[in-house]
Amino acid sequence: MNRTTLSLIAGTAALAAVTGFAALSAPDASGDSTAKTAVRLPVERTRLLCPEPSSSDLAETSYTSFTPEAQGASASGKAELTVATEQSADDAATGGKTHKNKKQSNAPTVTPKKPGTPATGDSSGADTPALIGTATGEFAPGWTVQQTTRVTAGSGRGLLGLNCTAADTEFWFPGVAIGGSRTDYVHLTNPDDAAAVVDIELYGKDGSLKSEMGEGIRVKAHSSEPVLLSTLTEAREDDLTLHVSVRSGRIAAAVQALDDKTGGDWLAAATDPAGSLVLPGIPKDATDVRLIAFAPGESDADLTVRLASPSGRITPAGNESLHVKSRMTATMDLGDVTRGEAGSLLLTPSGGTQTPVVAALRVVRGKGDHQETAFIPATAPVGTRASVTGNTAKGTTLALTAPESAATVKVTASAGSKGGTAATKQYTIKAGTTRNVDDLVPSGLEGTYALTVETVSGGPVYAARTLEATDGGVPAFTVQTLPDDRGTVAVPHAEQDLSVLLKK
Repeated sequence: MNRTTLSLIAGTAALAAVTGFAALSAPDASGDSTAKTAVRLPVERTRLLCPEPSSSDLAETSYTSFTPEAQGASASGKAELTVATEQSADDAATGGKTHKNKKQSNAPTVTPKKPGTPATGDSSGADTPALIGTATGEFAPGWTVQQTTRVTAGSGRGLLGLNCTAADTEFWFPGVAIGGSRTDYVHLTNPDDAAAVVDIELYGKDGSLKSEMGEGIRVKAHSSEPVLLSTLTEAREDDLTLHVSVRSGRIAAAVQALDDKTGGDWLAAATDPAGSLVLPGIPKDATDVRLIAFAPGESDADLTVRLASPSGRITPAGNESLHVKSRMTATMDLGDVTRGEAGSLLLTPSGGTQTPVVAALRVVRGKGDHQETAFIPATAPVGTRASVTGNTAKGTTLALTAPESAATVKVTASAGSKGGTAATKQYTIKAGTTRNVDDLVPSGLEGTYALTVETVSGGPVYAARTLEATDGGVPAFTVQTLPDDRGTVAVPHAEQDLSVLLKK
């Protein structure tokens, strides 16, 4: 077998590993080498990883599984969430300094329904394990799982939400903290049959924090490892940037940020470093917004800061720009920047130099002893389609932002998990604005529902969903972004007869 044949097989294998598998068309026996445009086919396998939701005995966690309807998808398949079977105890690679490592057996049961209808499962207490999810066939394209936890008291009380994520090899988390009232853990979950080796780096306002404990952390196969960040360094500092890189294998990573004073939430990884970033969906009643940014390269970054409001781009008074030194974390206090209106933050390079940065927002609602915190990382656009599930009849807001040019999107509110009829509506977002949608709910809704956003024209469009609840007067909330679900993959036509190539 020559190199050409091997390249085709290797390319197909890589495609399956990254996005799921879609079959290639058979070679044309005529030997015609005319290239055709690649076709997009639904992926046939998706994996998602959910970290251990809470260490609190007061925690109540709900899981919602949803796959949007997709043309051309397989007529069969399944989706399931299984326990990360082995959570290692006192692993030598982390010096035994992990948050909580126990074998678990009480996974919440989620029995998926047909695409287009969400399914739910619940658990309670501190023994809920990390989960490894796999969807195949008709359940794979665009599969999403929402993990939502309510903690009524103690450190990190409030509403903690996370979209379970796919495995990868690199993650950036601007906005972590060590010390003060914060206790942060990074959860590392390995879905594969071999151990993964991970390095963790922390960067503060003056650069890298000295740490030897963050090197070579071993995450066993089919396991989850919660690592307490304060065990990695003696430094104590707010507003850090966490970098997780994988030497071997793949993992999913998410940060659980718990605050004794202002509640807690999950901090999802920011999108890849880029010169321009969008952080969508700042709640209109936010009382304090803080921007955390980091430039991972060798050059400083100068950013122009704008707010995309319902009426257009606004420059926050006194916060027109931010200078980010190379490999140092920079911050900006924006206060109540939205002032009662929908808003999203836009970061663009000053002077045209595209220096890659990563960024996130820490958002606070409420005042005094009645405050709650959530995070909004910079995110990728909706693209073709994106979904978020676990929505409720009250307290759900979808924010849509078109930073560059006007766009039209189609939004579908699915049938409810326990009943109801799906509803669909188109929305137009003017250039440079943010539009909140809180009036699209399935008719006859029972249970929770999913929202699916599809780009119709224009754009790009960025989106985020806010869930709200009130516990003892505290405005509990959580925010999840909606990047493209990668439910389809481009598959090129194999036009040449490989036997012809082998004879050359």
